[in-house]
Amino acid sequence: MRRLVIGLLVAALLGAVDAAAQPADRTAWGDPDIQGVFTFATITPLERPDDLEGRTALTAEEAASFEAETAARRVDRPPRPGDTGTYNRFWVDYGTRVVGDRATSLIFDPPDGKLPPAAAAAQARAEARRAAGPQPPASHEDLSITDRCIMGFNSGPPFVPSAYNNTVQLLQTPDHVVILNEMIHDARIVPLDGRPHVAAGLRQWMGDPRGRWEGDTLVVETTNFWSSRDMTRGVSLWRYMDPGGAVTTSRVVERFTRLDGGTLRYEFTVDDPGTWTRPWSATFPLVAIDGEVFEYACHEGNYSAANILAGARADERK
Repeated sequence: MRRLVIGLLVAALLGAVDAAAQPADRTAWGDPDIQGVFTFATITPLERPDDLEGRTALTAEEAASFEAETAARRVDRPPRPGDTGTYNRFWVDYGTRVVGDRATSLIFDPPDGKLPPAAAAAQARAEARRAAGPQPPASHEDLSITDRCIMGFNSGPPFVPSAYNNTVQLLQTPDHVVILNEMIHDARIVPLDGRPHVAAGLRQWMGDPRGRWEGDTLVVETTNFWSSRDMTRGVSLWRYMDPGGAVTTSRVVERFTRLDGGTLRYEFTVDDPGTWTRPWSATFPLVAIDGEVFEYACHEGNYSAANILAGARADERK
């Protein structure tokens, strides 16, 4: 027994020495350490504004002015006619700063900083919805999965800055990485062992992720998404509004790279031929914060779904 205890102590000491020998930006097993809690809130828009056409970056003075104007507008903005405000505004947190390189858009490819044109299939879906007109939902299955609190609008993949819950936590083991988003506290468990994707017929809300290291960059490739939708107004609700619109070719590639002790570079490419005419890519920093990921209590008891469906019940009673 004494020899066993001594052996375990020696093994523990050797393990501690190995861990101590690793650089500060490495895990005990030698992979780049990208762990932590990060915010990706920013007022830099996903798409480049029309009045900044042809410009990839703001000057320092323009960035400072934009930040000041944005802050003032949120505090001093007069209410719209009939707008009594909402308690939810207390929780809104778009961020207060542009990204560090003062880019005019998060999208960097296409070079114009805009989402690509909608694909023919996406245009046809949009036209069919317009022709049908407003359709009050008759069943919970008619609601989007955001309304049903199954997925959040910036949960990812890919995740994009939005009105609130712009927080993500990364955790690592030698053979897995966990990506935990604050929005509806969705956790993606990404294997790093080289296993193939699941069969094409098996689909999941957040897709089927597989990770690998390319130098010091974690690359996460996700396929097998459950659904998609045409996106002509942004990416925040991509895939989450039309559960019946499965697009089997959707593919998202994310890249996480440690820049310094407090910052990761997050980059993603979306390839969905059923939605856009070409792939597109965006990037923004993940900035470390001294905080934690909080529970997102979606719907506060799920009253909203019942209230949304009340209209259909009223029509039935008529």
